[in-house]
Amino acid sequence: MHPHFPNDHGDGRVGGPFHRHKSIHRLLGGGKVADILLWNDRNLSTGVLLGATLIWYLFEVVEYNIIPLLSQIAILAMLVIFIWSNAAPLLNIAPPRIPEVIISEHAFRQMVQTIHYKLAYTVAALYDIACGKDLKKFLLVIVSLLILSEIGSSYSFTSLLYLGFLCAHTLPALYERYETEVDHLAARGSEDIKRFYRRIDSNLLNKIPRGPVKSKAI
Repeated sequence: MHPHFPNDHGDGRVGGPFHRHKSIHRLLGGGKVADILLWNDRNLSTGVLLGATLIWYLFEVVEYNIIPLLSQIAILAMLVIFIWSNAAPLLNIAPPRIPEVIISEHAFRQMVQTIHYKLAYTVAALYDIACGKDLKKFLLVIVSLLILSEIGSSYSFTSLLYLGFLCAHTLPALYERYETEVDHLAARGSEDIKRFYRRIDSNLLNKIPRGPVKSKAI
């Protein structure tokens, strides 16, 4: 039985400090990807995790290169198809049939459009923050980039991708299971961060000299 924590919002909204109006499943897209990330289909989620772990092991531990690996996979696939095609008449089984379309044109265009939208939104957001309109966000982004740079210099790109996959593959499911406890801790952490920022703002940031603000003509 989960412990009871007081709800910070009395209006019946879902998610406490994260202000969610939708379920985790809907926020993740509500499709097969959401089912995999939330472990609704345990067999498929386990298979995806084992596949990603195998890829990380091949590239990071065994130090495979992408071209030899793809070449060997293609050789193995061609040998299997060759044996299957020639043995099919003898064993009275259907020959292998490869689907003509692995990924539909509509799905590919939708994926490219989504990537383009996310990239354009990120660049625009970083530009607005870099202009100094919100000093709090500017300092937060600078610190985050410094931390990311430090992490990137300590780990390889493959390990970072695998770590990101592990986080995406486990954190949503854990949050869905322990949502009340996480929201309670996040609310307390958010208040502590706000108090710390107010202290920094009053003792340091407000003492930074700034240019005169032009009054708008009425």
